Amino acid sequence: MKKFIETLRNIWSIPELRKRILFTLFILAVYRLGAHVVLPGVVPSVLDAAVGQRSGTDILGLINIFSGGAFNNASIFALGIMPYITASIIIQLLGFVVPYFQKLQQQEGESGRKKINQYTRFLTLLITLVQGAAYIGYIQSLQAVDPDVSQSLFWVSSIIILATGTLFAMWLGEKITDRGIGNGISLLIMVGIIASLPIAFASEFVLRATDNAWFTLILEIAGLFIVTMLTLMAVQGIRRIPIQFAKRMIGRSSANMPQTGARDYIPLKVNAAGVMPIIFAQAIMFLPVTLSSKLGGGNNAFIASLGDWKSVPYNIIFFLLVVLFTYVYTALLVNPQQYAEYLKRQNAFIPGIKPGKSTEDYIDTLTTRVTLPGSIFLGFISILPAIVGRMGVNDAFAIFFGGTSLLIMVGVALDTLQQIESYLLRRKYDGLVKSGKIKGRSSGMQSIGAGI
Repeated sequence: MKKFIETLRNIWSIPELRKRILFTLFILAVYRLGAHVVLPGVVPSVLDAAVGQRSGTDILGLINIFSGGAFNNASIFALGIMPYITASIIIQLLGFVVPYFQKLQQQEGESGRKKINQYTRFLTLLITLVQGAAYIGYIQSLQAVDPDVSQSLFWVSSIIILATGTLFAMWLGEKITDRGIGNGISLLIMVGIIASLPIAFASEFVLRATDNAWFTLILEIAGLFIVTMLTLMAVQGIRRIPIQFAKRMIGRSSANMPQTGARDYIPLKVNAAGVMPIIFAQAIMFLPVTLSSKLGGGNNAFIASLGDWKSVPYNIIFFLLVVLFTYVYTALLVNPQQYAEYLKRQNAFIPGIKPGKSTEDYIDTLTTRVTLPGSIFLGFISILPAIVGRMGVNDAFAIFFGGTSLLIMVGVALDTLQQIESYLLRRKYDGLVKSGKIKGRSSGMQSIGAGI
């Protein structure tokens, strides 16, 4: 405890770091305040009654948990920054298949990144307008709109407000990145997820206290801790491929390139795809229920089970999709040919492996082997909330045992703590851990891994 207090004192003693942390907390408070500002024309009491009649295990309940309650509140931030995330994913995928976007991402430098940001923002606006129209239609279907308000006026004004709220949230995230600490967009997502944790834990505590099941509560807390630690290991886990740089003669002496006597490695991440496979899989799982409701096939029991995130069919298909998308997204991110070409340009090689095609095949084989346990673990984490929920844990608290929420919280926490630690180490203070360094999702990616 003494060491912890001393670390906090060191953090507070750095003026720039202190200002950045306070600025970040202020922006996050503004974002959470906006989650409780209801759209004009919506009747909160009617909305709460309609939402309360809906199953807590359906897809919309899951979206509400991820938005920190803003979705069910019909707030100005009801869509949050998810349209921006969707737009970013689309632009990123276009970078893999469309040469123009690939050139912007890899060859244009800072000007290319500015153009990509412009395209992303424009696409965000378009997606927000489409999702906003669908969301307003959902609110109107709940009959939560004041009957004295013109429905057409409510529809148009609310879409504009939702679009403005999303763009404002995106701006808040960018301000955190520029003037605060950590990645702003990721922090906004995390604070929305974690906002429901106190209420969820309190509900679970009351449930176990009522049943006098204190031992069960202790087991649940211990299980959550173990799952978090395993997720932490998966996020930081890498497979190092050692490389050597060929020597060149300088006069009568030899030197290694690019650093004399240096040995380096290619870091292959166990979970290179991050949370993207889960996001893609969830998007796919939304389609059957959505199409069924539009086509009038809602009476099909199997289709209905795909709308319940705790059902067996949903989780079997969800697990398989996560494993599949993990391989697909890893294949898009990790290009063995680029690694082989980079090694050739740097006059480097993997010991015992011939340069060129042999190096490419070797890296591809290792990537496949490393991705297998990573994909299975990611698939297990994605369905763990449903398993825990079926074991008796309340739905709101079960969400934190895995899935997108846990991966985002662990990854964002590591990135933020890594930045704080870098400030401390630059001022010659001790870091946040006694030994070693905190590794975020992008830390530890040295040389070649960082250059591709």
